Amino acid sequence: MASVLGLLEAQEKRVREEIARLREEAELVQAALGEAERGLQRLVDARVTVAEVLAGPPSVVAEPQRGSMAGSAVPHRTDDMAASVLAPDYQRIVSVLDSEAGREGMRCQQLAVALRLEVVPAKVEGLRAKAKRLVERGWILQVRPGVFTALAVPAG
Repeated sequence: MASVLGLLEAQEKRVREEIARLREEAELVQAALGEAERGLQRLVDARVTVAEVLAGPPSVVAEPQRGSMAGSAVPHRTDDMAASVLAPDYQRIVSVLDSEAGREGMRCQQLAVALRLEVVPAKVEGLRAKAKRLVERGWILQVRPGVFTALAVPAG
């Protein structure tokens, strides 16, 4: 008869293998999601451009707000922009990643804990989408799949 500890170890090994397999699947899904989000943004940009062109020449050309995109809560970052231009949720993400805890990079679950969010899939995935948007707009870096960190700011 197998020992209880042996059975537990075997079960633990199976669960660890399943977790590893699921993590690999999750990374593939995240990559596909990111690509789909970029595709959607290109379509939205194209639709807005076509609508503007079809509307005819404007009588007065309005100066766009610096760094902003139509309908975007996250403007493209320029060197002279501070995180204070971001919506509060995005400011908090940048702040945590810029803190000592975020220097080495954080996964979204770690980021959720640091932001005192409930660590459930819906919250973590929402946070992941926000982090990816910050990466796309130049506010933070994705150092490897699923790991985000603050921008390296040169001293001086």
